[in-house]
Amino acid sequence: MVAFNDILINIIQGAIPLAIIFLFGCVGEILTEKSGNLNLGLPGVMCFGAVGGVLGCVLYMKTIYQLWPIDVSEPVITFVTVLSYICLLLFAIIFACVFGAISGLIFSFLTTTLKANQNITGLALTTFGGGFADFVVPLITPKEEEKALLAKAAKILKFSLPYDRTAVGIWGDSFLNQSILVVIGFAIAIVAFVIINKTRVGLSLRSVGENPATADAAGINTNAYRYGATLIGCAIAGLGGLFYVVKINGWENSATLQGFGWMVLALVIFAVWNPLIAIVGSLVFGALWVSPQSGISTNTAAGKDLLKITPYVVTVVVLVITSIVGKKSVLPPGSLGINYFREER
Repeated sequence: MVAFNDILINIIQGAIPLAIIFLFGCVGEILTEKSGNLNLGLPGVMCFGAVGGVLGCVLYMKTIYQLWPIDVSEPVITFVTVLSYICLLLFAIIFACVFGAISGLIFSFLTTTLKANQNITGLALTTFGGGFADFVVPLITPKEEEKALLAKAAKILKFSLPYDRTAVGIWGDSFLNQSILVVIGFAIAIVAFVIINKTRVGLSLRSVGENPATADAAGINTNAYRYGATLIGCAIAGLGGLFYVVKINGWENSATLQGFGWMVLALVIFAVWNPLIAIVGSLVFGALWVSPQSGISTNTAAGKDLLKITPYVVTVVVLVITSIVGKKSVLPPGSLGINYFREER
C-alpha cells in the first residue's frame, strides 16, 4: 500500500511538467479567443511548435554545441556552461514560437482576411499540423545520431535553477526541481493577465472580441488586433509543443500531443478565459492526468480511464455553472467564432 504522502509527492512531480504543456497552450488560446477568433486548430498549432522546437534543438546541437558543450551535472557551473545553456534555450524557444506563429498566420489569413469559417479552418489546421509534424520531424532526425542529440538537448533544457536540496526537503524539491521553462510558463500567464485586464491594449483587445463593430467605429483596427492576438497566442501555444518534446526527451508521434491540445481547449473554458485561473486549472488537469500512475488504488482499468476523463467532466460542470451564473466576467467573448464583416456594420 503506497503511503498518502508518497502519492501526493508523485502527483506533484508528475503534474507540474504536464501542467506547463497545458498552461502554454491555454494562455495562447485565451489571447486568441479574447480577440474573437476561435482556434480549434490549437492541437495542430502545438504540433507546429514541437516541430520548431525539434529543429531549433537539433540545429544548435549539431553546430554551436560542438564549440560550447554543456555539462549541467558538474558541481561548478562555468560562464561558458551558462552561456551555452541560454543559447540552446533561445534557439528552442525562438524556433518553437516562429513555427507556432506561422500556423497562426495561416489561420488568421483564412479567417480574418478571407472570412473562412473558423470552426472548419481550425479543424483543418489540427489535421494538417499533426500530419506536418509526423512528416517533418523524421526528416529532421533521420538517424539515431540526431535523435540522441535531441534527447540530450531535452535533458539539458530540464536543468533547474540551483538550490540547496537538503534545506528545502522533499516537498520543496518537488516544486523547485523544475525546468526554467516552467518559470517562463508561469511568468507568461501572469504577464498575459496584466496586459488583458490592466492595459489599454488589453481593453481594445477585449472590445474587438466582444463587439468588433463598436470597436471599429471607435477607431480600433479590428483586423490588426485579431491578427496580432492570434499570432502571439499561437507563438505561446507553440511553446507547449516544445515543452512536450522536452518532457518525453524527443518525439514519438502527434497523437499524444494533439490529445493534450484538445484538453487545453477544455481548460480554456475551465479557466473562464482568465490566465491566472489557467495556472490553477493546468495544475488540476495535470494532477488528474497523472493520478492513475501515482499509486492511487483503482481496482480495474476502467477506474484508471475514469480518472483520465475527469478533466472533461469537470469542464462540463464549470460550463454549466458559468452559464447559469451568467456573469460577464465568466462568459466567452461576445463575438467568439464569428467573422466580422465591416460592410454589415
